[in-house]
Amino acid sequence: MQKTAGIHHISAMVNDAQRNIDFYAGVLGLRLVKKTINFDRPKVYHLYFGNEKGEPGTVITFFPWEKQLKGRIGKSQVGVTSYVIPHGSSEFWEKRLHSFGVKVEGSTRFGENYLQFADPDGLLIELAERKEGPINTWQMGDINPSVAIKGFGGATLFSAQPNKTAEVLENILGLTCVGEDAGYLRFSSEEQIGNVIDIKLTPTVRGLMGAGTVHHIAWRAKDEEELQQWRASLLEKGYYPTEIKDRNYFKALYFHEEGGILFEIATDGPGFAVDEPLSNLGEKLMLPEWLEERREELTAALPKVEIRVLEEEKE
Repeated sequence: MQKTAGIHHISAMVNDAQRNIDFYAGVLGLRLVKKTINFDRPKVYHLYFGNEKGEPGTVITFFPWEKQLKGRIGKSQVGVTSYVIPHGSSEFWEKRLHSFGVKVEGSTRFGENYLQFADPDGLLIELAERKEGPINTWQMGDINPSVAIKGFGGATLFSAQPNKTAEVLENILGLTCVGEDAGYLRFSSEEQIGNVIDIKLTPTVRGLMGAGTVHHIAWRAKDEEELQQWRASLLEKGYYPTEIKDRNYFKALYFHEEGGILFEIATDGPGFAVDEPLSNLGEKLMLPEWLEERREELTAALPKVEIRVLEEEKE
């Protein structure tokens, strides 16, 4: 049976591009590894944040569009995005988040302690200490490798049909059921990051897509051959995956599982260094070849943004 290594990336919708960069790069210390556009709506940025190399299992992406209506987190969505931080770094992160005016709450499930908070658009984020996973060598402001976010810890799915979603995780994606605790069903993969998926079993409100919600979650496929195998498996089991799409930095297919959540399966390669040097990731607006002739027009239509050390960091 095919088994995914875990989360490839998570994509969400927000309103303001600069505010988004300030929070994920300036506050959380992630690296902006790619600044491109939404291929389906070219006058909207597509921003990617991850570890130093933007490796699968570390990357969160955003579609920032000011005219987008506010969404509501609920059923048929990824409800919470989890990040892994190094062992012993919770105190650093709690103090740091408070210094930026971010309200932090603690919670526990499956014997793990979490720091929970919301980003400026209302997306729910949590941090969990784990010894597993490679250190993130990217440095931003006061964040150094001893405390830097390693990558995804996992995600909590708010499914309209939890048992159906569980079947997909176990029987199609090959995740292992760990058990149930405090109203959550947990699954895991064999990877060290992006490997823990919880399904909330208790009812929640109906989700409304919009700013402050996750658009989709993507699972890892080793290569295009494996992606083709997954597509064949999905068709055989009565799902309706899209054709395989070329997203420049990976190839992907999409399908809705029966709990209503949009799933993507994406290849690990070729990665974000395919069109710019690793040392310069995220510095320049990168466009696919078919839009390069519109660079001047698109650049003028997109808001000006920058990566910057925030005032709270300077104090």
